[in-house]
Amino acid sequence: MILGATAFLGVFAVLAARFDYPAVLDGPANTVLPQLLATGQLGRAVWALYAFLPLIWLPAGVGAYCAFRGTHPGAMLLALQFAIMAAISMMLGLMRWPSIHWRLAEAYVAADPGQRDVLAAVFDGLNSYLGNYLGEFLGELSFSIFFLLSAWAMTRSASVPRWVAAMGLITGAAGLVGMFRNMTPAVATVASINNYLLPLWMIVFGVVLLRHRMQEPSTIEPH
Repeated sequence: MILGATAFLGVFAVLAARFDYPAVLDGPANTVLPQLLATGQLGRAVWALYAFLPLIWLPAGVGAYCAFRGTHPGAMLLALQFAIMAAISMMLGLMRWPSIHWRLAEAYVAADPGQRDVLAAVFDGLNSYLGNYLGEFLGELSFSIFFLLSAWAMTRSASVPRWVAAMGLITGAAGLVGMFRNMTPAVATVASINNYLLPLWMIVFGVVLLRHRMQEPSTIEPH
């Protein structure tokens, strides 16, 4: 969680400087595709790294399940499922940039006007399905519920400060609200705040898991 949050901030900074991310996500194909290709192989490598970062939800989900299943076994099992869903959906959504979108960008710069219209339609469709619905909406829904369930379990843990659990609940709730940013601008402020709150919470959550010590299973003496 800690390394994932740090890598997220680093990748985000590079893409913001070289690709005008995340504002570029709302741009048309005639602007975004040439700009994507102009980032070069370094930009493509950064996108590839970004695409695999969601895999951190897998060990995070297992760690959270092992840490807090004692008081909330059902909730933490469900949280683990949502962590897996977040990893898969967000990874698939981000992978479109160094793979399908990259090939579209290569074809777009050499295409005639008629072909560019077709490529633009494919680009828009992939952004809607892989980006908005799968990567952003389903992915953010999944990790927000993972946070909410984990933070709820933390409220019953004597080893976790109450402010940490409250922070997790706030981050999860903000994620659920912010994921509707593509539907209404009314939640844009919440989504922007969550961009900073999310990595901070991931680091705090990682520290909680690092400090946790699982209890040894009790042994039953034979009679």
